Amino acid sequence: MSDLRKIIIDDTEVEVNGAMTLIQACEEAGIEVPRFCYHERLSIAGNCRMCLVEVVGGPPKPAASCAMQVRDLRPGPEGQPPVVKTNSPMVKKAREGVMEFMLINHPLDCPICDQGGECDLQDQAMAYGMAGTRFKEAKRAVDDLDLGPLVATTMTRCISCTRCVRFTTEIAGITQMGQTGRGEDAEITSYLNQTLDSNLQGNIIDLCPVGALTSKPYAFTARPWELTKTESIDVMDALGSNIRIDTKGREVMRILPRNHDGVNEEWISDKTRFVWDGLRRQRLDRPYVRENGKLRPASWSEALTKAAEAMKGKKVAGLVGDLVSTEAAYALKALVEGQGGNVECRTDNARLPIGNRSGYVGTAAIEDIDSAKAIMLIGTNPEVEAPVLNARIRKAWLNGAKIGVVGEKLDLSYEYFHIGEDRKALEGLLGPNTKDALGKETLVIVGQGALQEADGLAVLAHAQKFAEMTESKFMVLHTAASRVGAMDVGAVTEGGLLAATDGAEVIFNLGADEVEIDAGPFVIYQGSHGDRGANRADVILPAAAYTEENGLFVNTEGRPQLAMRANFAPGEAKENWAILRALSAELGEALPFDSLAQLRTAMIKEVPHLKKVDQVVENEWQPLEMDKLGDATFRTAIKDFYLTNPIARASTLMAELSANAKARGEAKIAAE
Repeated sequence: MSDLRKIIIDDTEVEVNGAMTLIQACEEAGIEVPRFCYHERLSIAGNCRMCLVEVVGGPPKPAASCAMQVRDLRPGPEGQPPVVKTNSPMVKKAREGVMEFMLINHPLDCPICDQGGECDLQDQAMAYGMAGTRFKEAKRAVDDLDLGPLVATTMTRCISCTRCVRFTTEIAGITQMGQTGRGEDAEITSYLNQTLDSNLQGNIIDLCPVGALTSKPYAFTARPWELTKTESIDVMDALGSNIRIDTKGREVMRILPRNHDGVNEEWISDKTRFVWDGLRRQRLDRPYVRENGKLRPASWSEALTKAAEAMKGKKVAGLVGDLVSTEAAYALKALVEGQGGNVECRTDNARLPIGNRSGYVGTAAIEDIDSAKAIMLIGTNPEVEAPVLNARIRKAWLNGAKIGVVGEKLDLSYEYFHIGEDRKALEGLLGPNTKDALGKETLVIVGQGALQEADGLAVLAHAQKFAEMTESKFMVLHTAASRVGAMDVGAVTEGGLLAATDGAEVIFNLGADEVEIDAGPFVIYQGSHGDRGANRADVILPAAAYTEENGLFVNTEGRPQLAMRANFAPGEAKENWAILRALSAELGEALPFDSLAQLRTAMIKEVPHLKKVDQVVENEWQPLEMDKLGDATFRTAIKDFYLTNPIARASTLMAELSANAKARGEAKIAAE
């Protein structure tokens, strides 16, 4: 039964849920209430007092609108709806007083503060503050914290809104930040001067309403009004987080999250946020050909001619890398299959069923995690495979969901039942009492680590059977951003990677840097970075990175999303689809499109659901045939969160973070 209440806010009558706070009710009425500590996704602290409003007929003092519910208001003497004012003289005076208190100790750092130009304190002091201050006392100073290489601190600016403390404890699930002292001595600090140990810590930079927490790598490099802002999609994992890429000239200066309730809410992982320095290093900016065992620079015409000569009349295999757009995978498939070859995108040997979308994507949306009563994780470590998804699982756990894990014992930032590490534990799930133990509204999440052994399809079939028994929704958690899109366009070969490359004389490697290619075949490498793939190549065709071309990416729940170009590729590097189109012309069998729009039209004609941008496509349930499981134990697909792809491996910051994580894992403090 809905608890709807009528309330009058600034002469506007609205009907809202009684459980809403006044600040939420004001938003429903389209009225802005200033705030510093209140945030929609964090618990209510009620400690900044900036959101004060006047409740008519209530106490003769303003009330904090973030901490008072609509149902707490009394109706008028004749049953009229309660009246709230957000712009009365009382409220104006209260806000000015609060702002004056805020600024007693706040330093006049604006000219040198990285938050300048996008600072809540600046904006609200202008809108709601007073012209001067009556305080002449010396300002207090506070020691800065060392939170690690990502978050820079200037704690003298801190206004004790505690957003960072609430985020790290509630959403990231770490307990290193807190507040000590009272009154003038109160300060945010870290426990025993620890640095932050979380893959989501960069989000506190966005949450901080003042310049107390800023981005260390971005410090003093640009001002917000100098940046060109492009809305795009992240490819560091398969979640497809919505991001904004800020560029200055040709360089990416920073990456920020965009709000999308169905995918990443408003969080992104640290790899997504800070990988941009890898876009500047180790770049391939001109074609190369190998001569006498050594690579030498070449012109585009020479490189394309050499690649075409190598491919003509030979057995060709195409490999699709982890960061490749769906259009590029489609173009490669058309090119290689036109030469009678095979294409494969499952370069990590994951046994994903061809043509069965419920088997390689599932039937669940990411949003289903929020309402799940129980979640079963099979062969996955979401903490490193998709940290933002892991935060969502933690939220479900905080709301009472039970979590079960079949696989390695891991630190996942929430409590779970560890069922076992091997295939017998998975078989045990199919016992007669399972349904009663878990109940309905379970969500089954299968990771790539569960599918990389020879019995991967049998593991998938058992997981699907368990989902059927518990009437659960089913999700396959991918680690590669390109995988679902490439599976959708059919860039796969029956029998997987070994079958595709068996006897191949030429391998066309489209950004697949995680694969070791044996000596023998002629290798054409098309990619953005000088990584493992380029090292083994006989011809290198330099391509654009994910920020440098428009592309479609399908995320782990099967939602097609558009990544937009934010800057241009360096030197002579070209867009992926254009290189493949030029090579096809060199081969004498030009692909039937001359623009990205024509390519997309042809692709959507073959795979119609790809036009449903930003929609989760419903998949028909097709359970696999049950087969015998092997004896292997489950292992995690990702060994090092920070070094999973060529862009991350080119980043000096990711290398530092990886080294820090390794050192933290090895060295235990004596007290432990």
